[in-house]
Amino acid sequence: MDFIGAYSSDNVLYMLEGFLVTIGVAGIAIILSFLVACLLAVVRYARIPVLSQCTAVLVEIIRNLPLLLIIFFVFFALPQVGLKMSVFAAAIVALTIFEAAMVSEIIRAGLMSIDKGQIEAARSSGLSFIQTLRFVTMPQALRRMIPPMVSQFIALLKDTSLTVIIALPELMHNVQIVNGQSVNYIIPTYLFAALLYFIVNYALSMFARRLELRG
Repeated sequence: MDFIGAYSSDNVLYMLEGFLVTIGVAGIAIILSFLVACLLAVVRYARIPVLSQCTAVLVEIIRNLPLLLIIFFVFFALPQVGLKMSVFAAAIVALTIFEAAMVSEIIRAGLMSIDKGQIEAARSSGLSFIQTLRFVTMPQALRRMIPPMVSQFIALLKDTSLTVIIALPELMHNVQIVNGQSVNYIIPTYLFAALLYFIVNYALSMFARRLELRG
């Protein structure tokens, strides 16, 4: 194990560049998947005829597919029908599709957990469905959703490592490049990658715990 060689300034900077890509892709995917998930969850929660059933089927299909298959489909299959995109865009789209389906179920469960008496009271006071959702149901549901949602977003951050298969220059891709210099770099570089993942994921967990306590 050559820690000195593996942790040379060039190698460390190269791996950190990959980690910045990991954070960037994960951050964009988290924001987009949350927005899409909210829409999917509200459609199912509102029980709109036909649309709710179609949304439920779509969500269940995506939730039961491996993320790696979705990445392959977006990057390799969609270009066959004219939807070609860069490796960065493909990674974000694939992660967003998968995570939106997973998070939508968390949001829907949070909405369903709100006492019906509160909803009926809000509607009887003159609030519309949208107003009730905005001012009564969603704020309470969001507080209850924090722990599982943060866990899902932590999983998303770790799942970005799967995009190494399409050569996204994220952390694990760059770690593999560094490892190509010497077999003695393998353990030091993997330990470095593990440390980076741990620091960010632990920080997210602590942030979520603080939000939960404040709520």
